[in-house]
Amino acid sequence: MYSTAYIWGKIVAGLETRLTEPVVNAWFGDAEVIECTDSRLVLYSPTEFQQEMIRKYSGHIQDAMKEFFDNAGDVEVVVLGDSELKDYRSHHTAPAFLEFNPNFTFEKFVVGSSNRFAHAAALAVATNPAADKTYNPLFLYGPSGLGKTHLLFAIASKVHKEHPDFNIVYVKAEQFTNELIAAIQNQTNSEFRSKYRSADLLLVDDIQFIAGKDSTQEEYFHTFNDLYEHSKQIVMTADRPAYEMKKLDERLNTRFSWGMTTEISPPDYETRMAILRNNAMQAGLDFPNEVCAFFAENITTDVRKLEGAVNMMKAAKALDGQNVDMALAQRVLKNIKPDGKALATPSLIIAEVCSFYSLDEPTLRSTAKTKVVSEARQVVMYLMQKKAGYSTPEIGRELDRDHSTVLYGINKVAQLLKDRNSGLQDNIRDIEANIDRQL
Repeated sequence: MYSTAYIWGKIVAGLETRLTEPVVNAWFGDAEVIECTDSRLVLYSPTEFQQEMIRKYSGHIQDAMKEFFDNAGDVEVVVLGDSELKDYRSHHTAPAFLEFNPNFTFEKFVVGSSNRFAHAAALAVATNPAADKTYNPLFLYGPSGLGKTHLLFAIASKVHKEHPDFNIVYVKAEQFTNELIAAIQNQTNSEFRSKYRSADLLLVDDIQFIAGKDSTQEEYFHTFNDLYEHSKQIVMTADRPAYEMKKLDERLNTRFSWGMTTEISPPDYETRMAILRNNAMQAGLDFPNEVCAFFAENITTDVRKLEGAVNMMKAAKALDGQNVDMALAQRVLKNIKPDGKALATPSLIIAEVCSFYSLDEPTLRSTAKTKVVSEARQVVMYLMQKKAGYSTPEIGRELDRDHSTVLYGINKVAQLLKDRNSGLQDNIRDIEANIDRQL
């Protein structure tokens, strides 16, 4: 069996090939999976506009699900709002624990110099959760695509195998925020708190996304304290160390460092070669040394891209009977985004700025002139020029603003960035980090 989190991740990846990553982030980024089987997917989304967009693209969701489950039958996609979610949960019991992806185990995690310490710490936690305060909490950080989530799932699988009675809770930080918002709206705070504070093992992915969200940080602070005081294990991942999250409450920053903090770095050449050989073997392929070396030399920063290269080689061999050789490897590499920074899209920039300032996109695009909305809008203008390379007329057309308004917004952000007391430097830094993580 696969975990719901893993299945949803695969469905999202399938959607990105059909709709592009920025579109998927904009309309599906806040979605929470309530139920997922091979024939039914129930999603919750916090706004009516996003719910409608998800329904609009439900055909693509169905296609992605059929592809994952190898299922030619009908797939039902249900989208819930706040009231429907409350009614749904009153008539449905929580599903039993599902095993995580069997490929995400300690045995299948390729260990090298870049991740050896993180692997050892994760294994120590899984072997004796919360037994040693040295590893509680365990905080793993590093760029996207290097195996942090793999280690989270490996911990969950091993703990569940050895402690089947443990209540294991996995959540992405953005989902935690969305559930909190729903709990406040529906006056179900006690149920929300019970879900997380009854955990024996709490696994939180991408914890950096709670920074700057006051209510979320407050709730997580009390959840953290409750679990820690009752000797429950906490494991978190992030794309950067806690001290670099400038809008993270100091009291959370302090608590995150109580246990073990360890970095996962991009794999060295030898580790990349081992990952390729390991994945090729699991895929039933015999990779010549020159093919392994070719991919290891050209894909240097992202383990997922290495896995993707193997999957594309396998598909080409299965579908067209092509030889697994250098000629095929060279064709495959052309379809993989090269390492290095790509330009951000306007939709990605808008989505990340809205997420950071807790706004929805229609509000940002509106004529509202409150301090928060105005600052967020000007930050979008600034980042569209800096990270997307857009001219001021192009930014104006994207945001339905005239040239002088765009120029004023960009210049105002640039001036505030020179003032170390403005606080905007920290905001921009966090937003850019979140954007870069998705490029």
